[in-house]
Amino acid sequence: MRYSRLLIPTLKENPSEAEAISHKLMVRAGLVRQLAAGLYIYLPLGLIILDKINRILREEMNVIGAQEISMPVLHPAEVWQQTGRWNEIGDEMFRLKDRGGRDMCLGMTHEEIMTWLASMEIRSYRDLPQIWYQIQTKLRDEARPKSGVLRTREFTMKDSYSFDADEEGLEKSYQLHLEAYKKIFKRSGLKFYIVESDPGMMGGAVAHEFMAPSPAGEDEIVLCECGYAANVELAKSVSSKPDFPVWKLEEIATPDSRTIDEVSAFLKLDKRLFIKSLIVVSQKGPVMALVRGDEEVHEKKLRKIIGEFRPAHKEEVKEFTGIEAGFIGPIKSKLQIISDETLQEGIYVTGANKEGYHIKGVVPKKDFTAEFADIHAAKAGDGCPKCGKALASEKVIEIGNIFKLGTKYSEPLKAFFLDEKGKEKPIIMGSYGIGPARIAASAIEQNHDENGIIWPLAISPFQVEVLPLNMKNESVKKAAEDIYQGLLKENIEVLIDDRDTSPGIKFKDADLIGIPYRIIIGEKGLKDGIVEFKERKTGKVEKIKVESAVGHVKKVVKEAIS
Repeated sequence: MRYSRLLIPTLKENPSEAEAISHKLMVRAGLVRQLAAGLYIYLPLGLIILDKINRILREEMNVIGAQEISMPVLHPAEVWQQTGRWNEIGDEMFRLKDRGGRDMCLGMTHEEIMTWLASMEIRSYRDLPQIWYQIQTKLRDEARPKSGVLRTREFTMKDSYSFDADEEGLEKSYQLHLEAYKKIFKRSGLKFYIVESDPGMMGGAVAHEFMAPSPAGEDEIVLCECGYAANVELAKSVSSKPDFPVWKLEEIATPDSRTIDEVSAFLKLDKRLFIKSLIVVSQKGPVMALVRGDEEVHEKKLRKIIGEFRPAHKEEVKEFTGIEAGFIGPIKSKLQIISDETLQEGIYVTGANKEGYHIKGVVPKKDFTAEFADIHAAKAGDGCPKCGKALASEKVIEIGNIFKLGTKYSEPLKAFFLDEKGKEKPIIMGSYGIGPARIAASAIEQNHDENGIIWPLAISPFQVEVLPLNMKNESVKKAAEDIYQGLLKENIEVLIDDRDTSPGIKFKDADLIGIPYRIIIGEKGLKDGIVEFKERKTGKVEKIKVESAVGHVKKVVKEAIS
């Protein structure tokens, strides 16, 4: 491809609204342009990259026997109503009515539609197992689209669905996808973790996420050198134990000290010796949530126990407890109490339910009753639940997920089959998703320097770039053209920068775009029959003979691919 004929509108400056590295560089390298919040146009280079990622997706899906189909983006409401998700999903869903007044939605995912199809086409155990996939547009009305293509309102997803006769079959399908996903991300040049996750709105009992480490990530995981890794939403951890003093139950004055930080500083005590009492309002009423003074309540963990909730307002805290926030505690409380399981042992300080006072010597289970559960957020430094060593934490980008759905969708949508004995049973399902744009953005997040992108070879828009430094020089021009045509004949993906512009601009644009290899052709080198071969990632430069350039590139690319 010739640079002069391609739309590659590079920019010198970062877009003012961009925060993530990938967002900045995708705009500056001329890969995307923003139409509106969360809506992006993919320019030629950006689309080439997505096409390459999609090719990898198709290849690895086909290897595991998956069959590609294409489903509508526009869905009738009744299919979603049958599973209950029409009412469960909030404002993220784009809803509309057709001209006949029929409720419709734009597909944010396709579990319902895939299951509907299965209910029509799968009749017998002889039809199973099946794996169907598509690479299709999804739409979600994100409240805060951000970080470029990492969180958008319209995006493409590879989603696949497995249909099996039993749990054993589901496990096989699940493992096939897990291994395929590993290959996809490795081929895309990504570092990634596989972590336990919360199925969330997808439902089902088991789920794993594939996470690419990046400071731009919105998610956080904890991990251990022993191999344990989990999203903080699900992660368990072993809290360090303080030395508990031998205290009697005693009320102590703590004037002007409300927060854990203030009270621990005033009493000169370790924050681990305190109970933090938080009041939230669930659909059934107020709830007191307890965690240790150095811990935080994880909202999703608590939500699994009490359902949807919100923090209580200051006035509500006083209404529910009779005391202002800062001095509340579980002793003699009439509220439902959910306590973190860490508090089952030890002696603590907590609010005295009296303004300006706390109580020390509080023993959970003895001095108050509560429902104990894991509701604290795991954090770096906590003990690993598998080996006890200190956990680390890392910001990550979700690039893929896999779910064991079971019969969550097949039962309400009547996707049944007849087994060998003629008995009707619900199909056992799995769901598996990958975001191609997130792969591209994550690759940039993990592979860049101060000058621009450094593409992994498999998903780079081109494998090599030919840089003639002076197109007005006939010798340079001819050598560049000969090398370019030679690479094309060898099926090497090549871009030639045939613009009549300065070498400085060409070098800056080449660094910004990030093609892995380049052939640099200058007048001085040509006089000696030499061109330069440069690797973008390492900056390593080799001087090679003009006549050897095509063969050298072919060898390097072949070795890098294998």
